[in-house]
Amino acid sequence: MGLKWTDSLDIAIELDEAHPGVDPLHVNFVELRTWVLALPDFDDDAEHSGERILEAIQMAWIEERA
Repeated sequence: MGLKWTDSLDIAIELDEAHPGVDPLHVNFVELRTWVLALPDFDDDAEHSGERILEAIQMAWIEERA
């Protein structure tokens, strides 16, 4: 079973592993969406993302770094 948009913490962990040198505070939502869609375990409809979901993923990624 792959990752869905609602799996913000799991997505954040995978993004942190895939992009270790990136500061999540400086990632815009267009780039973040592209990176999420490129994750090997991601398996959800690309059209189901929105600003609220992307913000939750970004916040989880920031927390993961803390």
